[in-house]
Amino acid sequence: MRLVIARCTVNYAGRLTAYLPEAIRLLMVKADGCVAIHADGGAYKPLNWMNAPNTLTIEDFTTKSAINNESNHDEKVKQVWSVRSPKGESLTINIVEVIAELDQEMGIDPGLVKDGVEAHLQKILAADPTSIEEGLRLVRREFPTDIGPVDLLCRDTSGAAVAIEVKRRGDIDGVEQLTRYLAFLNRDPMLRPVRGIFVAQEIKPQARVLALDRSMGCVVIDYDELRGIESDELKLF
Repeated sequence: MRLVIARCTVNYAGRLTAYLPEAIRLLMVKADGCVAIHADGGAYKPLNWMNAPNTLTIEDFTTKSAINNESNHDEKVKQVWSVRSPKGESLTINIVEVIAELDQEMGIDPGLVKDGVEAHLQKILAADPTSIEEGLRLVRREFPTDIGPVDLLCRDTSGAAVAIEVKRRGDIDGVEQLTRYLAFLNRDPMLRPVRGIFVAQEIKPQARVLALDRSMGCVVIDYDELRGIESDELKLF
């Protein structure tokens, strides 16, 4: 990876045109060819970027001979970075001053290990489905259907089947997914009638409205409480 802190201007041409006036910015060039321009703010999002694959060429105007060979060259500009993509997009970075730079080999990254992903939530809830609803007992985790496995299939205190879909963040797509599972499960005379419960750490308002309209339960869980065995308190809607 190459990191350069520089005073520069930036021109982008592609789906639209955009211009960044002269200012100090962080220029990042990754090993895969991705180029990103960051300001000292805006969290992780760059001001502009070009995803790989693309080509980067650098023209250096710091020598007198180079300047003399460029008739239209702005004498303030010390380097020009030209980034081109196969789709015809271009990013032109005119560097007036290089303040600091670093070239560092990063090696192969092992990837992000997430805590609290759906598989972990499923495992905890499968061990104790009463965290979702009092009296639930697990029939099977990853219960198979023709369109994919249901996260948890349980029975309630009356013996009725309950299909449970578990998400980290519950949105409309998750409700639609559970709807499809219920349609298949209710074809099985050994299971029907099967009701559904949508479980997530956070459920979007639109998803809750859709779930309730389809007679599904919605349960918001606290992952930290579940794994810490501190509280089984849930918000039940």
